[in-house]
Amino acid sequence: MRSVGTFCLVLHSHLPWLAHHGIWPVGEEWLYQAWAHSYLPVTDMLARLAAEGRRDVLTLGVTPVLAAQLDDPHCLRGMHDWLGGWALRAQLAATRPGLGSLAEREHRAATAALADFERRWRHGGSAVLRPLVDAGTVEPLGGPLTHPFQPLLHPALREPTLTEGLTDTTRRIGHRPAGIWAPECGYEPGMEEGYTAAGVDHFLVDGPALRGDTAAAHPVDGSGVHCIGRDLEITYRVWSPKAGYPGDPAYRDFHTFDHPTGFKPARVTGHGVAPDRKRPYDPQRAAGTVARHVDDFVTVVRDRLAALTRRDGRPALVVAAYDTELFGHWWHEGPAWLEGVLRALPEAGVDVTTLRGALRAGHVGPPVELPASSWGSGKDWRVWDGEQVADLVSANDALQRELLEGLPPAGTARDPVADQAVREALLSLSSDWAFMVSKGSTPDYARRRAELHAGRARALLRGDGDPAGWRATSPFGGLDARSITLRSGSDATVR
Repeated sequence: MRSVGTFCLVLHSHLPWLAHHGIWPVGEEWLYQAWAHSYLPVTDMLARLAAEGRRDVLTLGVTPVLAAQLDDPHCLRGMHDWLGGWALRAQLAATRPGLGSLAEREHRAATAALADFERRWRHGGSAVLRPLVDAGTVEPLGGPLTHPFQPLLHPALREPTLTEGLTDTTRRIGHRPAGIWAPECGYEPGMEEGYTAAGVDHFLVDGPALRGDTAAAHPVDGSGVHCIGRDLEITYRVWSPKAGYPGDPAYRDFHTFDHPTGFKPARVTGHGVAPDRKRPYDPQRAAGTVARHVDDFVTVVRDRLAALTRRDGRPALVVAAYDTELFGHWWHEGPAWLEGVLRALPEAGVDVTTLRGALRAGHVGPPVELPASSWGSGKDWRVWDGEQVADLVSANDALQRELLEGLPPAGTARDPVADQAVREALLSLSSDWAFMVSKGSTPDYARRRAELHAGRARALLRGDGDPAGWRATSPFGGLDARSITLRSGSDATVR
């Protein structure tokens, strides 16, 4: 069958550092739910495709801060316990009136997940991801260590956090990523120079940053770094909260719980339907809807590629990009839909490849000058730099100044206290805290976390605190503060 164009699926896997910082509702429970319902089934699907010899299936980003948790012994033990608890909750559900079929489904799922975890994940996430990269099934994306919003970072922190993040990924999976998912797709003009220095060849932007011209990659402002835009017309077929697939009445409702067990017994039923009026979930009905939505997505992608090819007079590229956690954690049927799409698109004459594969295939357009942008609300920086988080922005500016001014000068011996001060500062600068405040999702937790890590960093810079104890519950034990000192020079002016 003659190719109608090229499709790239990009999955962005990210959660902030949650280990040792609470359990419910946004602490380690958040990590374990995403791990059980998204990371396990998605990597299992990719392993099956790899075993079939499929290459360049999708581009997969796993942020360093998430990868650290997937490899962390504390989190691995906690995840194993959580999966066992899932099976026990299923036994409890079996004793509750009307939940017999739900209990059976959940017990089967929990038992299978526990067996999968014990078989494939016992040595951590890196042992799962490395074979997928080795086989060429996925292209890995890297990123800065703790997922900071890079446009708001001082350059003396921006460059080493990216370099250290890429190095961390290389240690874990044996391959240095050539592409990155910049946190929140945040960009300001000139950042491509730092990407060039770090050896980054391509990065994601949201479609509006390219004024919708997403049918090819583009070199940025004369550099050798390519920006690749997310096609919103295709991406929102799934992602849109108003019309996306996950809101179909047949799918399992994410927000309706049987509170004693924590399970979700209902289907969406309809928008605006009260929880007590939602209909029971029917797996067969949902499976039929998945098949229908796979067919719809394939048709929409084919039509989009054909239209772009006619418009431009050259083979077109479509890139759809999503949070990995959408598939399974937020959208229960998502992994089944994902596998269906990845199998059906090639059969429909669509070339499926990675971002790296699209560049190799020549999907490159003319150079562009990018504006300041993100993939957040308004496609600008308002989520991370808006009025509602002005206090966090101000606190982050001050923390960066204090860190850069307080680190030991270049040429000194390694200082474990300075190393821990940098870890704590970078955890405080995570973009997640501003996002959670701006979106109103557990803002109190987010503010506490930002303040906690900033306070620890300041205490360490003063010579106080517990560097050994805090290090034991922090990621990136090999981080050397001198990697920042050597780049910072004497200029510690922020913003």
